[in-house]
Amino acid sequence: MSILKVLVVDDELGMRLGMKKSLARHRINIPDIEEEISFDIEMAETGEEALEKVTTFQPDVMLLDYKLPAMSGLEVLEEVTSEDSEMVTIMVTAYASLETAVSAIKRGAFDFLAKPFEPKELRDVVEKAARNLILARQVKKLEEERRQVRFQFISVLGHELKAPINAVEGYLGILSDKVLGQEIGKYDDMVNRSMVRIRGMKKMISDLLDLTRIESGQKVRTLEQVNVNDIAKLAMETVEIAANERNIEVNLHADEEIVIEADSGEIEIIMNNVISNAVKYNKDNGQVDITLTYENEKVTISVKDTGIGMTQEEADSLFSEFKRIKNEKTRNILGSGLGLSILKRISGMYNGDVKVTSEPDVGSTFTVNLLTTK
Repeated sequence: MSILKVLVVDDELGMRLGMKKSLARHRINIPDIEEEISFDIEMAETGEEALEKVTTFQPDVMLLDYKLPAMSGLEVLEEVTSEDSEMVTIMVTAYASLETAVSAIKRGAFDFLAKPFEPKELRDVVEKAARNLILARQVKKLEEERRQVRFQFISVLGHELKAPINAVEGYLGILSDKVLGQEIGKYDDMVNRSMVRIRGMKKMISDLLDLTRIESGQKVRTLEQVNVNDIAKLAMETVEIAANERNIEVNLHADEEIVIEADSGEIEIIMNNVISNAVKYNKDNGQVDITLTYENEKVTISVKDTGIGMTQEEADSLFSEFKRIKNEKTRNILGSGLGLSILKRISGMYNGDVKVTSEPDVGSTFTVNLLTTK
């Protein structure tokens, strides 16, 4: 249960006690917040006392009498209103008029309550103020979280691009200074390494654009009849050279042709990610088994490898942006750290999911489930 602090400011004791009694046991529920809100109530008799309690009690809501001795309610309102203050003020007065209401609102009051009023009227206006306050805080919290996510995202992106850029810059410096002499063939290895780094950065940028389009909802989807088996075979062809270089056997197991309504580009992204990773993180002379099944309107893509595997802790964090398993076994394996995050989001677009089971030095199995129709 959350507690909102309410300050009741009125020069009439009976009015102060009446408002406190009406709110003391009142409970409200705010939309989108799965908890009850109750009230902690303090009272003040004068404007000067109200200003003091605003500082010491720090109320969330203030019920402020318009007519007070010495210092008026409007003067109190002017003192406490600021851009940094979250406190919501409700002006209470027996002198209810349009002019009075406009004057109070202009000075920062949230609402206006005319005397005399029923307990329900009081509770309704306080509930309205509480809802406004809580929802405003939620918006502020979400904005701060977005700023933090943006900052972290840009920081990680800068870090991930810095290393390959520095490497290419270093190789270009050696080429420019002709450190190895005039024979151009001596620089072939550096050129090849630079090309690998540049391809890695291009892949990261491509993945980043895909992720941005998906997150923003701006990705244009074309749903059509797609042969999942054919896309799996195309992905196998893409990794064929890398697999052959390390003598990795890649097998496809599918009892039937699976043709579904889907976006072919999205299915290609899924296949390319899980199959290329199975080769990239495999051991020399290893094996990759791709199994496709369709049952109860669910396509299951299972890719099992005999690779380096990972711990449960590593597997649990695998689908976050820029998350790559970094250890001695993966130190020389390049990647954007975005592929599996994209994979998770695309599977969600088909009301599906992606899971991984793994064991260090034994291998990993990635399973993608897509709910769709043939």
